[in-house]
Amino acid sequence: MKNILVIHQAAEMYGSDRMLYLTVTGLDKSKFFPVVILPQEGPLKTELEKQEIKVVVAPVLKVYRSMFTPKNLNRFFKDIKKGVSILDKLNKQYKFDIVYSNTLAVLLGMVYARKRKIKHVWHVHEIIVHPKIFAEAYPKLLAKRADVVICNSRATESNLIKRQPSLGKKTVVVHNGPAVSKSQTEAATKADFGFSEEDIIITLVGRISRLKGHKWLLNTFSNYLQQTRAKLLLVGSPVPGQEFYEDEVYEIVQAEGLENKVTVLPFTKSLKQVWNVTDIAVMPSTEAESFGLVALEAMLVKKPVVASNHGGVTEIVVNNETGFLVEPSNESDFAQALLKLINNEDLRNQFGENGYERALSEFSPEKYIANISRILQG
Repeated sequence: MKNILVIHQAAEMYGSDRMLYLTVTGLDKSKFFPVVILPQEGPLKTELEKQEIKVVVAPVLKVYRSMFTPKNLNRFFKDIKKGVSILDKLNKQYKFDIVYSNTLAVLLGMVYARKRKIKHVWHVHEIIVHPKIFAEAYPKLLAKRADVVICNSRATESNLIKRQPSLGKKTVVVHNGPAVSKSQTEAATKADFGFSEEDIIITLVGRISRLKGHKWLLNTFSNYLQQTRAKLLLVGSPVPGQEFYEDEVYEIVQAEGLENKVTVLPFTKSLKQVWNVTDIAVMPSTEAESFGLVALEAMLVKKPVVASNHGGVTEIVVNNETGFLVEPSNESDFAQALLKLINNEDLRNQFGENGYERALSEFSPEKYIANISRILQG
């Protein structure tokens, strides 16, 4: 039995949160005992505890852009002391064999593993390009402070090794493998969301942020798709403190007269009903994302995907087979791909079936858990 100290950045149910849930609940309980550290209460904590996973709320030393001020640095060093104290009490009880840091955003695992000389596995879910100081610093930290670096895609691995070649000796790629939803939520109809059955629903699921491509999608829709049967469904909330991104979305909707064409909903942990009414899933990230979990989840429910042709999503979506990969921020390219699917139901269905088969064969949760387990056993 290996006792594992798992440290994660949030208690929500977005991409990395869902993969954290799958990881700790999927591990063989006869071989692994995980204790999860989260920075606050939230739906992830609730769901983990339903599965009898021990969860402790503590400072995780989360990195954020405004941390380099005297006030925030002072708080950071106080959190180090508090976090280490909490982990020492847990370590006295469980004698951890491994510290597992999930995402680059948390530094407590790095600090504690070094302090107590415990093996440190760091699971990277990000491609960081800027700020430049972070982009250059993280590969160096990983080289010095991680025993094993798990990358969620080849794109993630490449970004790190390009900056710190020595990481090639300790990185391993494990693609995410979300499970097919078994939610008991009743199926939804388009009418439940205020749409008509004739509407073609284009859905973007993800935080309203700088890089998710909401503005690119809205501008493409306004300039090319207003006369079609398409309507947009945007599902997600902004990061606390970054509500101005959501304001920008509403400003475009109002300025372009799209109030009857665009529906914006807060994020929901159960997306079954959202996918029920979706005809086309989009992932129009304007910056390279490390994986593309939303694209894979859409494929698991037989939806064609139109995504940006960069980052980890290019390892998921096969162009002209399970969807389309388009030039980032190119409205014309994006619109042409969407129009092909809007105007061809057979193509939507064929891409959906192809995507489903690919998701099951290449990105199964069983394969994911087996790979993670092998690393932790080592």
